[in-house]
Amino acid sequence: MGFLRCVASSGLLAALLLGPLVQARDGAAMPAAPVADGVALSSLPAEARRTEHLIRRGGPFPYAKDGSVFFNRERHLPRQNRGYYREYTVRTPGSNDRGARRIVCGGREPAAPEACYYTADHYNSFRRIVN
Repeated sequence: MGFLRCVASSGLLAALLLGPLVQARDGAAMPAAPVADGVALSSLPAEARRTEHLIRRGGPFPYAKDGSVFFNRERHLPRQNRGYYREYTVRTPGSNDRGARRIVCGGREPAAPEACYYTADHYNSFRRIVN
């Protein structure tokens, strides 16, 4: 009986903890999370500074997805028309894949963005890059 109670209560606990995530992913309205305060480019990791430099040079970029449209589905960034934001990978030392770090920039000209944002946690939070 103790085992069944443990399983039942952990299932309930999981449903309570994960329920909001399921609702958010199924298209239910989510409040937009504000972008955190700005972060100086000079305080970002060296890999992020290199990526930002490549963005302003127009490449070449090390990953095929770099420069692709970022859709802002989570609505963590200010709302803009589709195609406004582009994403770029920030290398993560020791990672075998693209890792979680990105720079997302917005503007009409990819090499001259109006605003860029850094995320170290795969789009869960952003900080506007300031010079």
